Amino acid sequence: MGHSSSRRAGAEAPSPLPSRFARFRRRLRDRAAASADAAESGRAVAADDFAGIARIRIVKADMQFKDKFFACLSLGERTYRTDKSDSTSSPVWNSEKKVVVETNGPHIARISVFETNRFSKNALVGYCEVDLFDMLAKDLDEHCDDLTLLDPSSSITTVGSISISCYIEDPVETEQSFARRVLAIVDYNEDGKLSLSEFSDLMKAFGNKLAVTKIEELFLQVDTNGDGIVDMDELAALLADQQEKEPLISNCPVCGEILGKHDKINDMIHMTLCFDEGTGNQIMSGGFLTDKQASYGWMFNLSEWAHFSSYDVGLHSGSTASHILVFDRRTKRLVEEDIDGKIVLSMRALYQSKVGLTLIDSGVKDLLKNLSEKQGKKMNSSESAKDIPKFLELFKDQINLDEVKDPLESFKTFNEFFIRQLKPGVRPVACNEQDTIATCAADSRLMAFSSVDESTRLWIKGRKFSTQGLLGKDVHSDALCNGSLVIFRLAPQDYHRFHVPVSGTLEKFVEIPGYLYTVNPIAVNSKYCNVFTENKRVVSIISTSEFGKVAFVAIGATMVGSVTFLKKEGDYVHKGEEFGYFSFGGSTVICVFEKDAIQFDADLLANSERSLETLVCVGMTLGVSKRNNGLQAPELEKCSLE
Repeated sequence: MGHSSSRRAGAEAPSPLPSRFARFRRRLRDRAAASADAAESGRAVAADDFAGIARIRIVKADMQFKDKFFACLSLGERTYRTDKSDSTSSPVWNSEKKVVVETNGPHIARISVFETNRFSKNALVGYCEVDLFDMLAKDLDEHCDDLTLLDPSSSITTVGSISISCYIEDPVETEQSFARRVLAIVDYNEDGKLSLSEFSDLMKAFGNKLAVTKIEELFLQVDTNGDGIVDMDELAALLADQQEKEPLISNCPVCGEILGKHDKINDMIHMTLCFDEGTGNQIMSGGFLTDKQASYGWMFNLSEWAHFSSYDVGLHSGSTASHILVFDRRTKRLVEEDIDGKIVLSMRALYQSKVGLTLIDSGVKDLLKNLSEKQGKKMNSSESAKDIPKFLELFKDQINLDEVKDPLESFKTFNEFFIRQLKPGVRPVACNEQDTIATCAADSRLMAFSSVDESTRLWIKGRKFSTQGLLGKDVHSDALCNGSLVIFRLAPQDYHRFHVPVSGTLEKFVEIPGYLYTVNPIAVNSKYCNVFTENKRVVSIISTSEFGKVAFVAIGATMVGSVTFLKKEGDYVHKGEEFGYFSFGGSTVICVFEKDAIQFDADLLANSERSLETLVCVGMTLGVSKRNNGLQAPELEKCSLE
């Protein structure tokens, strides 16, 4: 039999046991193409939250032009990519990946298609989104779909179609699947049967003391005819059942990690992902945080091995990296905010060094102000309209023209486009009738902190930051001292009109003169300047019945021509109403709530604890009043945030 010959081959080797282990390792290297991504299970999954493991396969695409293409799959904080296709309009990848699906975790998978050639950088040409929860609801062995690929700058323009298949294992199936894969290590002739000797070798290599004592007992439960050979599927079912009752395997056979750090289900998830060999199709390469990072492929895989990747999640990604990572609240995935490399270097030199501090003190403040004023005038000229197409091309995957209220040709200056209005209804206000729920004031990158102390510990590094310095002596009050605050940072590509976050009466507006530092995290995270307390800003006080007094601070920044308000003192405003707009440039809104007046949404606080900005839209929930007799904020999905 095949099994006896495999044992004879081992016996002829000078050192039988090392030879067996060498064969284990060779087989594991062949089978574990995706073992580097097993770190995905490093974060424990709650047993009640585990919905299954999804196998997503990107099969092929039909594009409207011929080129070399590759595709990326992004889910949460993980991104994977296929290989490049040949030069064709019908690329075929047949490439797959397994991902963990959690009931309260990210469930919208984004598939992005890039073109690549020698004349241009890898360019995003189309994308689609797949809701894995929809797949869970379908009672199918495998769900196949032909999906429309949308133009990155227009949700109604198509660039082709893509074929994908998705299959989600239930937990019981996953347990048996990983057991079969472990057993397959010693199925040398791949006939689906095992001998007692082969099973013993496996348990002695990767099992614990209990496993060694139960080897023969487990084997005999399946070997009903006593011929010393068992069907691997039957043994896998028994092993999975035993692993659930009392774990036998103490180390992951692929990466060697000690199991039992969390619980049985997390051990099973870890080993399943480590053994991710798919169905014989090519496994997507991983190790990327975003699809843009994945589009540069080999370079970042190399940097990952060398431990000097410029990509990171958290504090340093904002203050030093040339690509700022933010967490998209809607899709629960990481996205990138690009900054020109030369601008990054100049900002670092100016804001992150003592030399830069000297330059700032010796006249750069006035230079930035003069530059911003000149740029503001230029953007109001008719000649500036020619810059609109270039701006749209630069941010083609971040500006959705289908949302814009007026046609593009109606904008006679760049600033007219920059302060564009959106169509009614594209930014619905969550829980519109409940004034106990505060909402986001701008399309922006958000940081939320329960106290000023938290903000200075995690994000604002200026040595002189305080609520009194931010609000000025004419507005500051004891009630706002060390209150909660939220920072809405607007990038140039964002919708630049800001809205009222709470309902109430506008008590006053106070204009505070100042400089025009950039509001980029590189400057905000600098200990050498105090962006929020030195920049030009306008402070308004909203008096509310649910949150007390709320300070709304509109902060000017480099290249911001002006801040315009559409409301006046004495007006009663409803949350979600348009409040004003920023002219050309990046800018920031900070809202300060009285101490213990608001409970920010848990996801916003969790991301801010990681020093990770959250990408939000106007009208999304921000938090709930702590003065509303214990009412809780509704779940995000119930507030129509699409």
